Amino acid sequence: MTRSLASLFRPRLSMLNGIAAAGGVMLFPGPTGGSLPWLVFAGITLLAAGGSALNQALEFEADRLMLRTRLRPVARGNMQPAMATLIGAAVVLGGILLLAAAGGSAPALLGGGGILCYLCVYTPLKRRTPYALAAGAVCGALPPFIGWSCAGGSIQDYRIMLLAGLLYLWQIPHFWLFQRRHADDYRKAGFPLLTAATVDTLFIGLFGLWTVAMVSATMLLPAFGLVSRSIATCFALLILPMITLALLRSEKTVFFCLNLFPLLVTLMIAAQKSFY
Repeated sequence: MTRSLASLFRPRLSMLNGIAAAGGVMLFPGPTGGSLPWLVFAGITLLAAGGSALNQALEFEADRLMLRTRLRPVARGNMQPAMATLIGAAVVLGGILLLAAAGGSAPALLGGGGILCYLCVYTPLKRRTPYALAAGAVCGALPPFIGWSCAGGSIQDYRIMLLAGLLYLWQIPHFWLFQRRHADDYRKAGFPLLTAATVDTLFIGLFGLWTVAMVSATMLLPAFGLVSRSIATCFALLILPMITLALLRSEKTVFFCLNLFPLLVTLMIAAQKSFY
């Protein structure tokens, strides 16, 4: 049962969303309280975990066709779609209530809107077009907005827009690599593939260019005074190997480094909050 729930909730991906939301809290320049980042982390993690369960209830037939997902509990038949829906809805509700307790109605509405966008827009759209990522990446860029809102910031502030924009940029090469690694699975399940992610010559040039742009955009954080130059320099030294590996076409290692990107950005923001 524990293994089934872990597969249903995808905890690593869910916690990555929680980390991004905590980064939004810590980016806020005013006092935020010691427990607020943890409350927001927990609320967003619950939202993402519940969204994963609801997604699997919707897509269990496609999941059965792919090696990567065929052992998920609903696809395997260990759990009925109705049960996954019930569990997912309960977890999502728990996340929304936690966000409401942490920051009021605005972050709760943003969280609920993000789940609706993920399930009602991105999930059906990705079966029709490979460009559905443009909508899905919006959902993935919402956690920092929610954390910032919980801290009392306006979602129109350029600082949170910059952080959310970085996460939006990050999702594009991350998804391209993921789709490239599991292209056969996606074809079996009938998902349209992005040509730039599967054709070798297009992939290398466009992926390398996008990765350099993403890392360069991160340097806007010190340019706009959101982090100090010394912290940004340490970040650059950590992320520079990813660019080198991208040029050397070490895809497995690049994918690992890309997975670390939101964590590294959040750590950079946390360091700024702690030391300055």
